[in-house]
Amino acid sequence: MNPKKNIPNLITPGYVFTFALVALLFFLWALPNVLNDILIKQFQKSLELSRFEAGLIQTAIKLGYFCLAIPAGLYMQRFGYKSGLLTGLLVFAAGCFLFYPAATSGVYFIFLSGIFVIGSGLSFLELGANSFITTLGDPSTSARRLNLAQSFNPIGGITGVTLGTLFIFSGNEPTKEQIAEMKAQVTATGNAYMDFLQTENSRVWPTYIIIGILVLVVALLIWKTKFPKVDVSGDAQHKGSFRALLQYPHWYGAIISQFFYLGAQLGTWSYLITYVQENSPMTEKQAGGLLVANMIIFMVGRFFSTYLMKWVQATRLMGIYALVNIGLATVVILGSEWASWTGIHGISYWIGICAMMATTFFMSLMYPTNFASGVKGLGPHAKLGASILVMSLIGGAILTPLIGFIADAPWAKAIAPGMLIPIVSYAVIGWYAFYGSRPRGPIYE
Repeated sequence: MNPKKNIPNLITPGYVFTFALVALLFFLWALPNVLNDILIKQFQKSLELSRFEAGLIQTAIKLGYFCLAIPAGLYMQRFGYKSGLLTGLLVFAAGCFLFYPAATSGVYFIFLSGIFVIGSGLSFLELGANSFITTLGDPSTSARRLNLAQSFNPIGGITGVTLGTLFIFSGNEPTKEQIAEMKAQVTATGNAYMDFLQTENSRVWPTYIIIGILVLVVALLIWKTKFPKVDVSGDAQHKGSFRALLQYPHWYGAIISQFFYLGAQLGTWSYLITYVQENSPMTEKQAGGLLVANMIIFMVGRFFSTYLMKWVQATRLMGIYALVNIGLATVVILGSEWASWTGIHGISYWIGICAMMATTFFMSLMYPTNFASGVKGLGPHAKLGASILVMSLIGGAILTPLIGFIADAPWAKAIAPGMLIPIVSYAVIGWYAFYGSRPRGPIYE
C-alpha cells in the first residue's frame, strides 16, 4: 500500500525491473504457442496431414503443460520461483533445438516430440510467472497486474506469426494437378514432389533455433537478477492439499472455465488460416498476414481491457465479452461458404472472417482473469491450486483437434461447423464470470 496516497501498489517497490523481466517471459512463450497456428497449416502441406492430424500439434504442446504442471508446482514449492523459471527456460530451449533433426528427417513424431518438450518447459514458465506476478504487489490489484503482464503475450504472438509468415510459409501452394505432375517426375534420387516436401520442412527449423538461442539469453538475465524472498518456511508447513482445495468452488470453477477458454482460443487461432482460405481467394501468406492482424487485435484487447478494469470488475467484463463472442462465433458459422444457404457469405466473405478475428479482441482478458480469480484467497494452497489450473490448458489439446475432427466429417468438410465448440466454450466462461468466480470457502487474505 502506498502510505502517501493510500493507493494499493500495483508493483512492489524496488522490483519493477524484476516485474519487467518476468513479463518478458509472457512474450517468449507466445512465440511457440502462436507458431503452432502456422505449423498446422504448413504441416497440412509439407507432411500431407488432415485437419485432425494437424490439430494434434496443439495436443502435443498442451500435453506437455498437463504432464509437467504438478511437477513444476512441486519443484517451485521446494526451490522457489527463480529456479523454476530457469528450469522452464532450459527445457523450452531444448525443445526448440529438436526441430533441426525433426526437419531433416521429415518425421511428424519428432516434430511432436519437440513441441511436447517445449510445452513441458512452458508449464514451468506459465505457472511460475503467473503465480509470481500475482504476488508482486497488493492483492487487490492482482488481476490488473496480471492482465498488464499478459499484455506482453500478444506482442510475442505478433512477432511469432510474422516470423512464421515470412520465413516458414513459402507461398508455394501447388494444385492437385501440379502435385501429380511433380510425383511423375522421377529421378535417380527420388521425385520432384519428395524434394518439394523436404524443402518445405526445412523452412521450419531456422526460426526455432533462433528462438532457442534467445531463450538461453533470457535465462542468463534471470539468473543474474534479484528476486524477492519467498516465505519458504510457511510453504514447508503448508504445502496445500487437493482435498482442501475442493472447499473453494471459485477455484475448480476456474479450472472448468480455463479448460474451455483454451479450447476456444487455440481452436479459433489454429484454424483461422484454414478458414480464410476455405472462404476466400487469399493465399497462405495473405492469410498469415491476417493472423498477424489477429494478434494485434489481441494486444489491443489486452491493454484496453486492463484500462477498463479501473472501473469495471474483471469478472463482470469477462462475462460481457463471453456473451459477445457467442454472437460473433455464430456469425463465423453463418457467414461461411459452408452455410451459403444463409446468403451472408454471398454478400461478402469478409463478414465471417472479420467476426472470427473480432472474437480475439473479446477473448483477450479471459486467461489472466480466470487465473487470478481462481487462485484468489487460496492462501497456502495457492501453488498447488495454480499448478492444477495450468493443467486445465489441456482443453486446448482436446478441443482443438475436436474442431478438426468435425471439419473432416463427410457432412462438413469445412472448419465453420467446428466453431460450435467455441460457442459452447464461451457459454461456460460466461457462467463462471457471472456466477462461479465469486470467492467462496475459507478465504485467506
